Amino acid sequence: MTNYPNLDRLLFKYKLLLASGSPRRVQILGRHGISFRQFIPDIDENNIANMAPYQLTVKLAKMKALAVKALITDEEIALGCDTIVILNDEVLSKPASPENAIEMLTSLSGNMHTVCSAIALLNAQGKIVSGYEFTDVYFKKTTKFQIEEYVASGEPLDKAGAYGIQELGGFLVDRIDGNIDNVIGLPMTLLDKLAGEIF
Repeated sequence: MTNYPNLDRLLFKYKLLLASGSPRRVQILGRHGISFRQFIPDIDENNIANMAPYQLTVKLAKMKALAVKALITDEEIALGCDTIVILNDEVLSKPASPENAIEMLTSLSGNMHTVCSAIALLNAQGKIVSGYEFTDVYFKKTTKFQIEEYVASGEPLDKAGAYGIQELGGFLVDRIDGNIDNVIGLPMTLLDKLAGEIF
């Protein structure tokens, strides 16, 4: 039992196929005792027309779920997820290099940014439901040395916005307004809501 009623009802009948390579999402599902199998979808995230950030993250979550449609059985639901960081209407994706990570973290320092995570659930019959959630994250003012030392750890290089709130990067954060699971990449309240819609 996860204490999320719609999700518990879903998991009584189905198993999840996680269409994501994110170890953070794996950890969140594991923390709630949710069994699943995992497949990392191969999708091109770069050739997507300009759209609002929340529309982009929903589109990507759907693409990831649909990429594994041929793999899911009648007893499974595919779970696609995407997370983006938005600063002053600009989307910050994963840094391309350590120098790019330093640039991102310098721009985030002392400022508020928004994290948007989207989820898509897909069943074997092709029904798909999706949604998104926002969390505002307020960064402390950090020094150039602190940023460079953090980037040297290697942690920021595979994360949207170049930080992990639940790992070493937690020192950057002053406070959040919203759900921390959303910042990590899998908002459980949203997952529970969508679990009630996929039946």
